[in-house]
Amino acid sequence: MTDLRRRYLTAARTALALLEAEAVAKNWAEPSALEGFTVGGLATHLAQQVTSVTVALDADQSGKEVVGLFEHFDRAAWLAADIDNEYNAGIRAGGEQAASSGHAAVLDDTRGALADLEAALPGMDGTEVSGHGRWPHATSLDDFLCTRIMEIVVHGDDLAYSVGVDTPVFDPEVFDTAVWMLGRLAVKRHGQDALVRALARTERAPGSISGL
Repeated sequence: MTDLRRRYLTAARTALALLEAEAVAKNWAEPSALEGFTVGGLATHLAQQVTSVTVALDADQSGKEVVGLFEHFDRAAWLAADIDNEYNAGIRAGGEQAASSGHAAVLDDTRGALADLEAALPGMDGTEVSGHGRWPHATSLDDFLCTRIMEIVVHGDDLAYSVGVDTPVFDPEVFDTAVWMLGRLAVKRHGQDALVRALARTERAPGSISGL
C-alpha cells in the first residue's frame, strides 16, 4: 500500500475517534460552529469523508473527464463561494438529512465503511479512476483521497470546536498533506507574498490567507 493510502486510513481513524466522543453525541441537535449546520449535521459531513470513499470505489465513473488534483479545485463550485450557493446548501442539507438517523447510526456506518476500506485500499494502486458522485469530473483514487484528508483535518477542527473538545492531533504526515493542499489553494487566491508574510512576517501579514 502506498504512503498516501496509509495516510488516508490514519486520518479516517482519527476522524472516527472524534465522532465517538461523548460530547458529539450529547450536542447532536445543537448548532455547530459552522452556520447552517447542527453538530449532528457537521459530524455526519465529517463521517461522509469516510463513507463517500466506499461509495466512490463502487461508482461508475465512465464518461467523466479525469482531471488533476488542483484542476479539480479550479472547477469546484463551492470553493470561495457564498455559504448559501446551491452546492454548499446541498452539502448542508445532505449532512442534516443523514444526521437525522442519529449518532449511533452514523457511527455504525462510519465504522463499517472504515473496515471495508482497511480491507480494500491495500490492494489498490491509487491510479484507479475515482471521485465524488456529485462531481461532474473524476480524479485518480489517490487525488480523491487527498481531498478527503483535507476535509477530515478541516472539519475535525470545526467539530471539536463546536463541542468544546480539543482538536485532534493528526499524524504529522496526514497534517502535512492537508497543509500542503491548503497552502497551494491559499497561494492561488492570495499570492505567494501573502502566505510568506502570514507565516513569517506578522507585522505586514494580510487579514486572511484562507485557501477555502
